[in-house]
Amino acid sequence: MKEKTILKLKLNTDPRWVDIASKNIEDILVDHAWCEQKAASTGISMIIHYPEKTRLVDELTLLVAEEWGHFERVLDELRKRGFALGRPRRDEYVVQLLAHVRKGGARERQLLDQLLVSALIEARSCERFKLLWKHIPDPGLSQFYYELMVSEAGHFVSYVDLAKEYCADYDVDARLQELLKIEGDIVTNLPVRDDRMH
Repeated sequence: MKEKTILKLKLNTDPRWVDIASKNIEDILVDHAWCEQKAASTGISMIIHYPEKTRLVDELTLLVAEEWGHFERVLDELRKRGFALGRPRRDEYVVQLLAHVRKGGARERQLLDQLLVSALIEARSCERFKLLWKHIPDPGLSQFYYELMVSEAGHFVSYVDLAKEYCADYDVDARLQELLKIEGDIVTNLPVRDDRMH
C-alpha cells in the first residue's frame, strides 16, 4: 500500500516509532483499544448531529459497528496476554487535529471538517498499522494489524466520499489539502512515544 498515493499523507511516521512500540505492546494495545472506542463514538456523534443525512446515517452505522468490533478484537488481544484494558489516555494528536474543525458558519462546512479530520485519523492509523504488520515480531499480531490496516484504509475512503456527498468536490479537495498540511505539521512536532498509537 502506497500511503502517500492512497492515503495522501504528507509525512510518514518516524521509523523509530515501530521499534519502541513493539517493545511496549501492552501500552500500545491499551491505547489502540481506546482509539477504536473513540472512533465508534465519533461516528455515533455525527449520526446524532446529522440525522437528516440518510447516506451518512447508513454508512456511519456500519462503520460504528466495525469500529466497535475492532475494539472487541483489541480487548481479546489484551486478554490473551494477561493485560487489562487500563484507563483512556489523552490523544494529543487527535486533540490538535480537532482544534482545526471550524466552528460556526454553515452546518455543511462544519460537517466537512469533521468528516475530513476523521478521514485523516483513519489514514494515520492505517499507516501505523502497516508498520506494525510489517515489523512487529509477533506473527499473530502482525496478521491482526494487516487486517485492521485494510479496514482503516476503507474508512478513510468512506469519510472522504461522504464529504463529497454533501459538499462540492473542489471544496473537499481544497480543504483536504489544507488539513493534510496541518496533520503533517502535528506529526512533525509531536514527540515519538512508546505508549501511543498516534
